[in-house]
Amino acid sequence: MIKRLGGALLSLSLLTACSDAPGPQQTLETTIRGANAATLSSDANFALVAAVDHGGSLWDLSSGERLFDWNHQQGGYTTLNHTRFSKDNRLAVTASPFDLVLWSIETGAPQWYWKTPDEIHDIDLVSDGRYALLGLDNAEAVIFDIQQGGVLKRMYHPASVRSVAINAEGTLALTGADDYVARVWDVTNETMLFERTFTNQIDTVALAPNNQFAFSAETLGSAQIWDITTGEMIHSLSGDEWYWPKRVSYLSARFSDDSSQLLTGTAAGLVQLWDVASGEELQRWRVATKESYGPVQTGVYDVAFGPDSSISAMGSNGIWNRFDR
Repeated sequence: MIKRLGGALLSLSLLTACSDAPGPQQTLETTIRGANAATLSSDANFALVAAVDHGGSLWDLSSGERLFDWNHQQGGYTTLNHTRFSKDNRLAVTASPFDLVLWSIETGAPQWYWKTPDEIHDIDLVSDGRYALLGLDNAEAVIFDIQQGGVLKRMYHPASVRSVAINAEGTLALTGADDYVARVWDVTNETMLFERTFTNQIDTVALAPNNQFAFSAETLGSAQIWDITTGEMIHSLSGDEWYWPKRVSYLSARFSDDSSQLLTGTAAGLVQLWDVASGEELQRWRVATKESYGPVQTGVYDVAFGPDSSISAMGSNGIWNRFDR
């Protein structure tokens, strides 16, 4: 299930990006044919990639070294759809539609393997990786005991749950369902606290570490920062929804540790840094593509705040990007 690999699979390189925003200062190509999913650790030191051609792999981004191959069956490649790190960066999870494996980042060894109650649409982990929040096709978001097995909490929805986020303590959850509603939940009591209605499927949700702010974005439509203690919108990142709507799909989002800034990544390869208090866009960048010509588009699967004020982003083409601020 695991394999230790010496040295980087591919060397670090600089690729040219589109001219509307600066490109990366450093890149690392982790797979040839692109990725089904990819995620960054919260400190941007590691990337976990669900490659189209070779299953899961864990990468050390400081050295460019491919550390482990992670697949769910010995001697074969698993088609993985979801990847996630625990918030303390000690554990990681890989998931196919109906099973998941928890892995040790230090040793690369599998810790637990479980079948899931229904098809997984999204997954998040609490700080120590003991519990997972699963967004399921059967219209449930569940707290799954990823170390002992079994569903501990159920949050029922009227439609499939497409996107999920949980805070480090495992007490608050944010879900986006196919009924176009984003909901904040008290996990302990399995009760909904607030909801916001959108006009399309909700692609992405994120919770701020201060347990006050949330981000929710729908397909080709509204993207909002809102206050989860009141349910009120703070800022629209997609302009005036009546007079100046932006047709943008955000695939990834992450708040800074102090909750003052928000990073987002779009389906068109744009990475943006936002001020949470003002809603102002502070900076933007464009991820690298594999060709400098033709209709090549790369979505941004994940974004993270890196060391030395750098910004990291993982593209759907399997390329990791580092941007300097």
